[in-house]
Amino acid sequence: QVQLVESGGGLVQPGGSLRLSCATSGLTLYYFAIAWFRQAPGRERERVSCITSSDGSTYYADSRFTISRDYAKNTVYLQMNSLKPEDTAVYYCAAAHGVCYEGANEYDSWGQGTQVTVTS
Repeated sequence: QVQLVESGGGLVQPGGSLRLSCATSGLTLYYFAIAWFRQAPGRERERVSCITSSDGSTYYADSRFTISRDYAKNTVYLQMNSLKPEDTAVYYCAAAHGVCYEGANEYDSWGQGTQVTVTS
């Protein structure tokens, strides 16, 4: 059974940084693309970053974010810098076989989300 568990969210001031973690189990990380999505109240879920399986190609909606993975820990990270109030949202990680997809519907497994709040 595939499980994804996000952590690392919290309250941060504008300009601050957070590192989110997505701990995976029940899958071989090498064969899965892992994406980070976010959803703010009243808005659609949007992809902010993704890392493909095997070659590790990365995709970003914003250059302030960096995605990385640690095979030994079966964990994918999202480093977020220079945070803005508009980054406030629930952040989710999601898994898909192989490649990164734009749409949320293409991802088979999801975590429960972690809240990120950027406010002064």
